[in-house]
Amino acid sequence: MYDAIVIGARCAGSPAAMLLARQGYRVLLLEKAKFPQDTLSSHYIHQPGVALLDRWGLLDELRDAGCRPINHQSYEALGVRLEGFSLPVDGHRTTYAPRRFVLDPILARGAVAAGVEFRESCAVNDLLHEGDRVVGVRYTTPGGTEATERARLVVGADGMRSLVARKAGAPKVVERPRMTCAYYSYWDGVPADFELYERPGRWIALAPTNDGLTLIMTYFPQSEFSQVRAAGVEASYLEAVRTTAPELYERMSAGTRVEQMYGTGAQENYFRKAHGPGWVLAGDAVHHKDSITARGITDAFLQVQSLTGHIGDQLHDDEALAVALKRYERDLDDKFYSFYQGALNVAELKPERHTEMVRKLVGNQDLIDRYFSTVSGAYSFDDFYSNELLTVLDQG
Repeated sequence: MYDAIVIGARCAGSPAAMLLARQGYRVLLLEKAKFPQDTLSSHYIHQPGVALLDRWGLLDELRDAGCRPINHQSYEALGVRLEGFSLPVDGHRTTYAPRRFVLDPILARGAVAAGVEFRESCAVNDLLHEGDRVVGVRYTTPGGTEATERARLVVGADGMRSLVARKAGAPKVVERPRMTCAYYSYWDGVPADFELYERPGRWIALAPTNDGLTLIMTYFPQSEFSQVRAAGVEASYLEAVRTTAPELYERMSAGTRVEQMYGTGAQENYFRKAHGPGWVLAGDAVHHKDSITARGITDAFLQVQSLTGHIGDQLHDDEALAVALKRYERDLDDKFYSFYQGALNVAELKPERHTEMVRKLVGNQDLIDRYFSTVSGAYSFDDFYSNELLTVLDQG
């Protein structure tokens, strides 16, 4: 019998398994894919996520994998342009936007090095119950046979369509409609920093990634999903760049798209019930929001750091574990709701609502960097809306 079984070995699952193993627990990590395997992603790791990779001892491997460092950010909308970068977190200001077939195996290797038993190509089919308590999982092995394993705690880190959430009956406690659809690809010969461009109804994001390539993403309102697909995803993508960021379009014309188009119109916005007897959810399984602010990876890291920190050495104490999971759920409410609401505000794709404020930041580099820091998580929204900012907004 394991102390914990973690379902899903990507940005939430592998770190959760690793941290539990480092706390002395016997952990099984199950993943339906065979690594390395790509997955849809916004790629970007904000400063708090980079700081955690360093704390976990995995940042050097990410750097060695050839992911280009990012040290500058720009935002352009309706005649205003800001340039700067988020403030550092634990001394880390440089960020990265790794390909997922690079990042996820690094995380899984970190788990294995901590003593986790990692099984790939294993599809979990069901949860095992004793009364109302989850006590294990039933899954299909790579050879096609059915197997079961038991554990004190099952961690569902299996994504937006989480089987663990469904089988445990975890309801959505907060939910908003889908707001955008996103499409992206990778380009060679298009130099870039972390760049954001916005106009009403459109959002463009760029970030340098592995192998000298640049990720270029476009966002459209969910209401245009069918229209975008009918017109052709590639044509809609290029037209969005041309009309939103003409200078970028010229850069792209001098470069080459080297992969197919990727994307989705199924970006859910919710918080689920986080835990129950014998189970807990992490990552996209417990909380998902529009990817437009690129917080998925960073938030997954922060969540599992919170979860495993609250559990500590109390996994086998019923009363203490119940308290730990409640504290984790409270962290989700306290630490992530503002990012959730912030992402949905951006996903409305209505820059005119905040352009006047942004325009007044021009020339004040400290406030610009703090503004970027509210999205990264290096600076709180409450701290940003300070007397200094209010004085600037009142001027002119």
